[in-house]
Parts: sequence; structure tokens; C-alpha cells
Amino acid sequence: MNVRPLEHFLALAAALHFGRAADEVSISVSALSRNIRQLESTLGTALFLRDNRSVELTSAGRRFQDYAREAVSEWSAIRRTLADPDEPLRGQISLTCSVTASYGLLAELLSRFRGAFPGIDLRLHTGDPEDAIDRVLAGKEELAIAARPDRLPSGTLFRRLVLSPLVFVAPVAADFDVPQSRRARPKPWSTTPMIVPRRGVARRRVDHWFRALGASPRIHAEVAGNEAIVGMVALGFGVGVVPGLVLDTSPHATNVRVLPVSPALTDYEVGLVTLAKHLGNPLVAAFWEA
Repeated sequence: MNVRPLEHFLALAAALHFGRAADEVSISVSALSRNIRQLESTLGTALFLRDNRSVELTSAGRRFQDYAREAVSEWSAIRRTLADPDEPLRGQISLTCSVTASYGLLAELLSRFRGAFPGIDLRLHTGDPEDAIDRVLAGKEELAIAARPDRLPSGTLFRRLVLSPLVFVAPVAADFDVPQSRRARPKPWSTTPMIVPRRGVARRRVDHWFRALGASPRIHAEVAGNEAIVGMVALGFGVGVVPGLVLDTSPHATNVRVLPVSPALTDYEVGLVTLAKHLGNPLVAAFWEA
């Protein structure tokens, strides 16, 4: 069987851009376009709406996307099931994580993993950490490094890699006279410019903390990406909240200071996420155990 046309379709369905999808599967844009047209001709329906500016999945394309994911996954699984068990594992797995996680956590994991399984390649996607679990659920990646939500989605598994505190940080060069406990209120939080995550686990923890305190923060900026929050705080824009893991690896760490705020925010648990069904893939299982 040749599942490459399905892999090409899935790459374009994920990227919605012919150039990026072609790079992902290592073929030319013209070859990718030709393969997609042949697939549509075989199916007798359009899978994408495309013009010079945009690419979108049709309703048929979205339905076919589910089939293609399952078909590629099942084909890979049966090949490995029927292969000689004494043969070393070979193939590719996909993982998504933030830039910070890629050099703060993934480097050590890969060092051990590559030594034990040199025949397994890793396709890495870096982006907003709050999208990581959704990308696994959508079938775009098999694994993710992400913060554990309060409730894991059904069918997902989580393995902790590190427990990181969530901390309030202020610029070294600016005097933000903020209350640091319930009893000490030199200046209301409502007058302190806050730089907070736009969404996700950290934002929910921050909102809960302020509600429990009975305070209404002055939100100066809502930012996607913890690294950007540290950078804005270092430049003096306000007080931010970030995982200590991010602060430890930030090039701006010397320009911010941690505020000893009480009570402390709930710790930030970072780990490996996958779907339970993916552990049936020996390649994913090998990485999970590494």
C-alpha cells in the first residue's frame, strides 16, 4: 500500500499552506498540488477550497481528514506488528512543545532516546504551549510536552517531567509596590499593571488567585507565550506571572525579580502527553518509556 498521498493530504490539512506543507513532506509545491488533485479526482470531490491567498478544508475534506489519520496510523501499526521483533525500531514520531520546553526539557530526553533508539526520527513542532494538547487530540501530533490541566481530556495520558512554581515577577529597575500578602496592602492590585497569559493553565491559576484574594487586577497586557511575558516585564511594562521553568532559561532573567507573594500560586506541572491509543504504536511507547 502507498499511504504517501494520505500523508501529503494530512500535511496540507494541518498547514493550510502549500509551501509549508511541501516542506513538511519534502516534495515540491507542484508535486504536492498534483498529488492533491489526483486524490480529489479519485474521491470524486474537492477536499480543499483554494485560491491565490488561502487554503481551506471543505466539509468533505474535514470528514476525509479523520479517515486519513486513522488509515495512516493503522497502516503503521500493522507494519510494526508484522515486522521481525528482533529488528530495531525504525520510523518517525511527532511531538509538539514550546520553544522553552524544546531546549529546557526535550534536549535531555532526546539525548537518552536517540542513544537507545537511533532508528526513530522525531518531527518537532514548536508553538504556543496552550495549543499542545489540542494538537494531540486533533491528531496533528502523537506526543506533546505541556502543562497538565486541572482535568485531562478523555483518552489522554500524562507523565510528569518537572514541577515548576508559578511566580510573580517584576522589573529589577522599577519599583512596583504591590501587596505581597493578605495583610500587607501598600498598594491595591487594581493599580498595578499586570502582564498575564492570554489563556491556558497559568491564566486560570492567576484568575483563581485574584478571585480568592477578592482583588480586581489591572490587566495591562494579555500575552501568548511565557517567554514574551518575561521580556515585557524586563522592559518595565508591569508585573507578570510565569512558570519558574521559563524564568530559569530566559535571557531576561537577570532583569527581573521574583516577588514573594503570599499565598503562592499552585505549582505548574509540566509533562508528556499522548492519547492512550497511541501507546499501541511501539515508536510512541518507546519514547514514552524513555
